Amino acid sequence: TSFEDGIQKAQDTIEGSCSLLILTAEGIYAARDKFGRTPVVIGRKDGTRAASLETCAFPNLHFEIEKYLGPGEVVRITEGGIEQLVPPRETMRICGFLWVYYGYPASNYEGINVEDTRNRCGEMLAKKDDVSVDLVAGIPDSGTGHAIGYANEAGVPFRRPFVKYTPTWPRSFMPQIQETRDLVARMKLIPIRELIEGSRLLFCEDSIVRGTQLKDTIKRLYDFGAKEVHMRPACPPLVYGCKFLNFSRSRSELDLAARMAIKEL
Repeated sequence: TSFEDGIQKAQDTIEGSCSLLILTAEGIYAARDKFGRTPVVIGRKDGTRAASLETCAFPNLHFEIEKYLGPGEVVRITEGGIEQLVPPRETMRICGFLWVYYGYPASNYEGINVEDTRNRCGEMLAKKDDVSVDLVAGIPDSGTGHAIGYANEAGVPFRRPFVKYTPTWPRSFMPQIQETRDLVARMKLIPIRELIEGSRLLFCEDSIVRGTQLKDTIKRLYDFGAKEVHMRPACPPLVYGCKFLNFSRSRSELDLAARMAIKEL
């Protein structure tokens, strides 16, 4: 049995998506999941090649992006070049939340940069808005790129009423228990009263899933003296959870904030 046979068997057996990089004596086997949900990219420099799941690994090492693998594609990288072992499937189902939320700002997915996309999302939000505020901010970190785009388009100062402290806290979507997620989200954001008190604030957020952390954040802002608080999510309403993303899953679809809003209507 060859490596490519084993990779295909694993991908067909696993319920979900599985991208792989395998270092062997023959070279590097790179395989993208069958849906194309998570990226695999090959970089090149002076005749050498490297494979990564994130293009942000390349610039400081002076590698240029050579190839994005397609869904289900398997290649072997050797001194001689790139050998395609399994061709890509026709249907691409890449995760849109890479650009909205959990992708790294310096990374490109399918040739589209994360930070630039978030800036443009913020610009589009501002073009459709007419609210009058004193400052624009982002819920760090992923909301920051959206907020910068909004502030530039709206001509409103960008400020940081919240500063993020991360050394002792994981990403807030990772804990399995909602109460723990809320605690992590609260403790990571340190408010700056001087920027909050008496101000009309507009915050850009990447998305609203359950809305529990959002309610706590808004309450904290008013507790620190905010005059007005406006929230602008960059992502369209999430009506269904995703089995691949832990932070969008709930005990019930009705836990999703968009579902609750629809139910109230």
